Amino acid sequence: MFDRTKPYNDLPNLPISEEIIDAEILKKWGITSRILADLNRNILRIPNPSMLINTLALQEAKSSTAIENIFTTEDELYKAISDSVKEDEADPSTKEVLRYREALWEGYKTLQATQGFTLDTILHVFQKIKNTTQTIRPPQSQTVIKRGQSEFRPGEIVYTPPQGEGIIQKKLENMLQFLNEDESIDPLIKMAIAHYQFEAIHPFTDGNGRTGRVINLLYLVDQKLLSHPVLYLSKYIIEHKDDYYYNLAAVTQKQAWKPWILFLLTAVESTAKTTNQTIDEILNQMDATYDFVKQKLKWYSFELNQALFSQPYIKQKLVGEITGSTSRTTLTKYMKSLVDLGVLSVNTDGREVFYVNNDLVRILEG
Repeated sequence: MFDRTKPYNDLPNLPISEEIIDAEILKKWGITSRILADLNRNILRIPNPSMLINTLALQEAKSSTAIENIFTTEDELYKAISDSVKEDEADPSTKEVLRYREALWEGYKTLQATQGFTLDTILHVFQKIKNTTQTIRPPQSQTVIKRGQSEFRPGEIVYTPPQGEGIIQKKLENMLQFLNEDESIDPLIKMAIAHYQFEAIHPFTDGNGRTGRVINLLYLVDQKLLSHPVLYLSKYIIEHKDDYYYNLAAVTQKQAWKPWILFLLTAVESTAKTTNQTIDEILNQMDATYDFVKQKLKWYSFELNQALFSQPYIKQKLVGEITGSTSRTTLTKYMKSLVDLGVLSVNTDGREVFYVNNDLVRILEG
């Protein structure tokens, strides 16, 4: 019998029984796969799909860290990503969110350079998120998961992950073998199964939740289900946080895999729909902005229009880099023209001046 106060060294290896994947799961998988494919096609409509790493991935990062009770404001985030110097000076919560986004981006680049989904990929993501050189938690670590202080019976142990010499490594090796080699289960369903397994293994002293959510997206990229890791999955999880943790616990305590798999497939389906809508709105607004401004300002280029939609807040120097202008007077004139047309607005922070794409902010914040 499962004992939440003792290390769960009997965590079953993967794969799960194929009997669990019944007609209801396959029906949900079919719907989710179709919508995910629609999203992937939509991503490729964007002239530079990597720009979504700065926009949608930032929202994913904010929600994922909020699940861990790490909060920051959009204003602080947008200011930080507009200037690397400002990013270095950001408050601790903002830095946590930015590290998540950086881990997503670095993990994506790692996948492009390697073959297969590896332990190094996971370690690289974790180390980026936590800004650490730590690896898997040591065998003697007394790691437990407790209820939050605001919950009923706060501080009570709800789960004790596996621990002991070589156990965590073996569990991770089994999970990776399942992800990379088992061809009896579709990758989308494997992602749901492996997400539970990773959270149950709990291989790190901290940052497991955020690492696991990055892994979800990177695995979909690795399996060619997404071209870029821009699925805004954490927003759904935080909106259904109780169901998320309830279904995780049900797998541990009762091997109730079906509700968990259906929950994750529904999360992907809902998130893919929302992300599709967001991409449509961004593309439509990009086109409308370009058509409007180009008629007014001859120097306004397609490349500059793209840059204005690569992140919500920009600095004047970015416009200078794209237009090739080094004259402060000319750049000031350019920025004033864009403000006068309502394309940008001014946001000051002490001596710092930021230019805000309000249309993009409106789209990202719903």
